[in-house]
Amino acid sequence: MDADGTVERRRSLLLPCLLLLWSGLAPGALPFASSSHQVLRDLLSEQHLLEVEDLSLSLLQGGGLGTLSLPPDLPDLDPECRELLLDFANSSAELTGCIVRSARPVRLCQTCYSLFQQVNNKMDNISRAVGNASESHSCAKSLLMTDRVQIVVILSEFFNSTWKEANCANCLANNSQELSNSTVYFLNQFNYTLTCFENNLQGNSQSLLQPKNYSEVCTNCKEAYKILSSLYSEMQKTNALEHKAELETHLCIDVEDAMNITRKLWSRTFNCSVPCSDTVPVIAVSVFILFLPVVFYLSSFLHSEQKKRKLFLPKRLKSSTSFANIHENSN
Repeated sequence: MDADGTVERRRSLLLPCLLLLWSGLAPGALPFASSSHQVLRDLLSEQHLLEVEDLSLSLLQGGGLGTLSLPPDLPDLDPECRELLLDFANSSAELTGCIVRSARPVRLCQTCYSLFQQVNNKMDNISRAVGNASESHSCAKSLLMTDRVQIVVILSEFFNSTWKEANCANCLANNSQELSNSTVYFLNQFNYTLTCFENNLQGNSQSLLQPKNYSEVCTNCKEAYKILSSLYSEMQKTNALEHKAELETHLCIDVEDAMNITRKLWSRTFNCSVPCSDTVPVIAVSVFILFLPVVFYLSSFLHSEQKKRKLFLPKRLKSSTSFANIHENSN
C-alpha cells in the first residue's frame, strides 16, 4: 500500500482525537474536559496516544503539521508572476482611488491619465508573458486564463470602459501622455471665470431675508463667461469635424462638467444673461421672411389686374361684327 495514503489515513483518524485533547488543554475549558486524557487512553492504544501527543505538541509549538506540505499539484505563482500581480494590484489601487476622489466635481481625465497609462503598462507586461514564457511558467495563463472569474481581466476591462465612457482621449494629446493645448486653455479660462465669480461675491453682503442681487457678478464677469462659452463651442465644432463617422460625439467629461457648472451658476444661481450681439440682423431677417407672403400675393394681384385691362377681342368676333354692320347698312 502507498505510504502517503497510509499517512493521510492515520492523520484523519488522529485529528478528531487531537481536538478532544485540545479541549482539555485549552484554558478556560469546562470541568468535565479534565478527563479527556482518560477518555483518550480508553479509545486509543498507547502507540496512537503517543502519536497524538507528538502531533499536538508540534502544532502548539508553531510547527503547523510538522514536515507535511501542500500537494505539489496545487497552483502556485513564480516570484516573477507574483511581482507582476503585485505591481498591477498597486497600480489599480492608485487608479481606483484617483477615480473616486475625482468623481465630483469631475476631474477624472486631467488628474488620472498618468495612472491609467501606468495600469495599462502593467497589464501589457502580464499579457506579453503568453508568448515569451514557457508552459510551466506562464504568468499570463496563471493570472488571466486559469479561473472562471478572471479578476485581473475584469478589473482591466472596468478601467478601459470607464476611460472610454468619459471620452478622456478627446482631452489628451501625444498618445495620451499629456493634456491637449485646447483643454489646458479651456481649464485655465474656467478657473479664471470661477475666480471672477468668487471675487465679485465677496463684497455682496446682504441680509438673508432680502433677495440677493448679483448684478456685480453679471457685469464684471460677462466677458470671462463669453470667452469660456465661445471656447467650448469651438471645441465642440472641432470634435464634430474629427469624428464625422460617429453618430454622437462628446467632449471629455472634465470639459463638459466644467461648462455645465459654469452655466448653472451663471443662469440659475446668478440669474445673468448675455445679450446677443446679432439681435438687429436676426430681427431684420425675421421681418423680411414674415413679409415675403404678403409681397408675393400683392404682386400676383397687381399682375392679374394689368392683364384684365389689356383684354383684346378675338378675330372671329371682329369679323362677325363687321358683317352685321354691312347687313344693316344694306337694309
